Amino acid sequence: MKTRRFFSFVLMAATCLSGYAQKVVSAQSPDGQTSVSVTLSDRIYYDLVSHGETLMKQSVIGMQLSDKTLGANPQLKKKSIRPVRGTETPLLPLKFSQVENNYTLLTLELKGGYAVDFRLYDDGVAFRMRTSLPGEIEVMQENTVFQLAESCDLVLQQPGGFKTSCEENYSFVKSNEWKKEDRMTELPVLIMGKNQKILLSEFDLVSYPGLFLKGNADNSLSAIQPKCPLEYEDRGDRSHRILKEADYIAKTSGSRTFPWRYMLITREDGRLAENTMPVRLAQKCQIENTSWIKPGQTCWDWLNGIPYGPDVTFKSGINLDTYKYFVDFASRNGVPYIIMDEGWALDTRDPFHTNPEVNLPELIRYAKSKNVGIFVWLPWLTVEHHMELFQKFEEWGIVGTKIDFMDRQDQWMIDFYDRVAKEAAAHHIMVDFHGAFHPSGLEYRYPNILTYEGVRGMEFNGGCTPKNSVWYPFLRNAVGPMDYTPGSMLCYQPEDFHGNRPICPGVGTKVYNMAVFVLFESNLQMLMDNPCRYDKWPDCRDFLTSVPVNWDETRVLAAEAGQYIVMAKRRGQKWFIGGITNDNPRELDVTLSFLPEGATLQMTSFVDGVNASRMAMDYRMEKTSVNKNTKLHISMVRNGGFAGVVGN
Repeated sequence: MKTRRFFSFVLMAATCLSGYAQKVVSAQSPDGQTSVSVTLSDRIYYDLVSHGETLMKQSVIGMQLSDKTLGANPQLKKKSIRPVRGTETPLLPLKFSQVENNYTLLTLELKGGYAVDFRLYDDGVAFRMRTSLPGEIEVMQENTVFQLAESCDLVLQQPGGFKTSCEENYSFVKSNEWKKEDRMTELPVLIMGKNQKILLSEFDLVSYPGLFLKGNADNSLSAIQPKCPLEYEDRGDRSHRILKEADYIAKTSGSRTFPWRYMLITREDGRLAENTMPVRLAQKCQIENTSWIKPGQTCWDWLNGIPYGPDVTFKSGINLDTYKYFVDFASRNGVPYIIMDEGWALDTRDPFHTNPEVNLPELIRYAKSKNVGIFVWLPWLTVEHHMELFQKFEEWGIVGTKIDFMDRQDQWMIDFYDRVAKEAAAHHIMVDFHGAFHPSGLEYRYPNILTYEGVRGMEFNGGCTPKNSVWYPFLRNAVGPMDYTPGSMLCYQPEDFHGNRPICPGVGTKVYNMAVFVLFESNLQMLMDNPCRYDKWPDCRDFLTSVPVNWDETRVLAAEAGQYIVMAKRRGQKWFIGGITNDNPRELDVTLSFLPEGATLQMTSFVDGVNASRMAMDYRMEKTSVNKNTKLHISMVRNGGFAGVVGN
């Protein structure tokens, strides 16, 4: 009798363990080169394999709610694997005017009111959780873990806490040495595998905190997110002091989708800079009539706002004459906008009473007569206290706002971004989010959001070096538009740099600073220098003001992540070429095989001068004839560049 009971117990235990640990579901990308195997046991695990190499093994998906854990002892109700094919046409194309969207969709419906979706692309994988629970839920934390199969280097931005403007220099850590007590990282992250690289980021972030990651000294990256603020008070004119936080990261609808976590996978570094995953994951535009949304270049007064020279017969400053000078330059050169930074209003807390020295009504009238639109700068806290300002700006004739200093990614602040986008769109106002985090999908739902900062840009003066900035095409700019504020005409090598407002130079050679205007992508691209300096170098001015902000086609011609990159971008029939290097000189040969068959075209190019490695201002402009068989030799000095345009 005891023996029979023993065998019954063993049989029951084996049955339970089998159901607990053995459910595996697998799917492949359309080309069969990337696969995910999901194991449902005590948790939801997945392995990721690409081109025969295991990249992640036993990574975890899960979410802790206040009353239960999604992903604990998961039980499969239904699975679905199906191919999806489509083509996306982005309203504001940063890389391509059309993007193929072909993937395998793996859906796992699980008992307990939740599901997991995987999209398997030929160049990567994205996953997200979905819930169908009643009422509201409280998300205490995510149990997401990215478990790398092998040790490798990670390229990170590591803030000192959740309050960050995402402007840190990149750090480099080994995945098996990055400890819990070390600084966390914001997104995106570049995983430098032996044979393949992974760009890791998030998308479709709605009423939910941004994702940060911590290391565990075991090749794993674990989710960590800011708690939701409950009580807060103003601290000055541009910040909150959080007085009390919830014990949850989000209180949200129980029936919703959560953000995509995506991994672009590539064996070629240049593919990182061609990333179109955001376009492929984006929700549909929520604005019915988008005809008023017009991307373009803009003049800007903050760094170099004091015109000087023989044509300046007025006292420069924050006044009507100075801003008219900016408007005149913009009008002459086909630049559609100017941005008025701090000082246009009498008080940063009050957007309705303007500085009488500026005479904003007259300036708006004058700018309209010159076909130039005006953006105005505001601290986010002023916007929060005066959401009615969008209606007032529309009445005044202002076309856009630059909103600054948010510096947070908790649920409350993510909701602020969303509220601003909707209210601004209702009154035909475009937005530049400065003091912001990385783009995460709002700019597709509300394309009046033209750009985000979230980068160590030119405002850092000598702290913005090519050695750090050369990573941007592979990391920050790879995930969306970037307000880097390029276009300096006064340039230094890093060891020689000196300057500050109102004379702010750029680090790197003059040609480097022209090349980033082609390379770095933003729907509102800044001309950070003063009109009087652009007019001193009319050849450079004419090139910069001719560079589009949206593109039909992008091709990386040569690249090594964090070292150098050369890209060609087409708008219509013209190709623009930009190349930059870090603190090492480069000699590269690239082919122009993308040019049309049988055509001989003129190329105007800007190259580093013979003395540019010491005197960064040294450059040459050259004109040559090229065709698709041309092998172009590019010579860049340290912190140097190459810039050119091809087309008759």
